Amino acid sequence: MPFADVASPPPEWAAGTRRETPPSVPQPPQPDPATVGVEPDAHDVARQIVLRQLTNSPKSRAQLEQALAKRGCAPDVAAGVLDRMEEVGLVDDAAYAGMLVRSQQAGRGLARRALAQNLRQKGVSDEVAESVLDDVDPAGEEERARDLVEKRLRRLHGLDRTVQMRRLAGLLARKGYPSEVSMRVIREALDATPEHQRD
Repeated sequence: MPFADVASPPPEWAAGTRRETPPSVPQPPQPDPATVGVEPDAHDVARQIVLRQLTNSPKSRAQLEQALAKRGCAPDVAAGVLDRMEEVGLVDDAAYAGMLVRSQQAGRGLARRALAQNLRQKGVSDEVAESVLDDVDPAGEEERARDLVEKRLRRLHGLDRTVQMRRLAGLLARKGYPSEVSMRVIREALDATPEHQRD
């Protein structure tokens, strides 16, 4: 009895199909055998943290110390790195304080008292703050107070003089101006407005 032909599966080319090759999966880079199991240098890690912080915006030494502490840097490592950064001029509280004072004067019209508080909040020492604030010109400060009063007074037109005075005094107090400077500048500004001039 002849053997029955056993149907064998057609070759792939005959079936009209083509075997798809799987896409190549990118392999992760192989670690350097010399660095496997080696802890990163703590000082190098701290330096990188400080440089990233300074890239975003200028910082005081105290702010950088806080950033390092949050990242778990040991205090002695942080101190060593920041000392070195000070030596090369990358960390300079006096320069930072001077920049901050000029910026806050120009942008927000802050006076000496508010500037001192701002510097303290940024971690600048009282000694450094005093040396920078000694350069604040009293005449320039009074001129900034006049500008602030003049701008705000435009929005207070038509209100009672007492109300205007109270609101202007509150504005200058929040900006750190001494009360004697504030009251003199406010009275002069109100007296000069047509609505408060006597016929």
